Amino acid sequence: MHKKIVFFDIDGTLVDEHKNIPLSAKQAIEELKRNDVYVAIATGRAPFMFEEIRKELDINSYVSFNGQHVVFEGEVIYENPIDQEPLETLYEASALNNFPMIFICDKDMRATTDNHPHIKESLANLKLNYPQVDSNYYHGRPIYQALLFCEQDQNAFIAKHNALDFIRWHRFSYDVLPGGGSKAVGIDKIISASGLNKADAFAFGDGLNDMEMIQEVGVGIAMGNAVPSLKKVADYTTSTVDEQGILKGLEYYNLI
Repeated sequence: MHKKIVFFDIDGTLVDEHKNIPLSAKQAIEELKRNDVYVAIATGRAPFMFEEIRKELDINSYVSFNGQHVVFEGEVIYENPIDQEPLETLYEASALNNFPMIFICDKDMRATTDNHPHIKESLANLKLNYPQVDSNYYHGRPIYQALLFCEQDQNAFIAKHNALDFIRWHRFSYDVLPGGGSKAVGIDKIISASGLNKADAFAFGDGLNDMEMIQEVGVGIAMGNAVPSLKKVADYTTSTVDEQGILKGLEYYNLI
């Protein structure tokens, strides 16, 4: 029976800037499994955005959309889509301010406008193609996360939409979540489903969307390339993705 569990963020944690998984990280995860440590992913991405990574690492449990869609052993165990009313209100306000958006469900995503440079650059950072355009895509299907694109922080604009949470992940983009949604909620669901204890849970991350997760688990580990605020709340800071950060962090806690 598994005694410990480790959650890995993807971008800036499992994968480098070229979106490749370092060989040292692959080997470390294989050793974790041999040591009977349960391995899961916790990411802001949608499931269709990291299917190849799951297959490459043979991981069947994951937290996606920053906690809004959770799968354990291939089965969906938790869903928390954004309520229709605050999402529609946000879209109407964003259109008035010329802020494009993307609506994302578990199978696909759609943009509200075509050929926008902020969307292009943000998605290029994830090696994703520009989505098809459908500004009504949020109607009639669960939208677990949206993206709001604007060049500068828009605190006054965001304050008007307090039913939603906004996390800056790119200089041109925010993740938009249901209020109170976070990776911490999702990992609690997997910990419960696995029968393990939170005290025996570890998590690796690098971004602002990892704050709650890093503080929720028994041991939170920040990557060397993590934002400063995450390093402050982490139990330990390992080296960067390119400097075998996953491997070294796992070795530090004698997990491998």
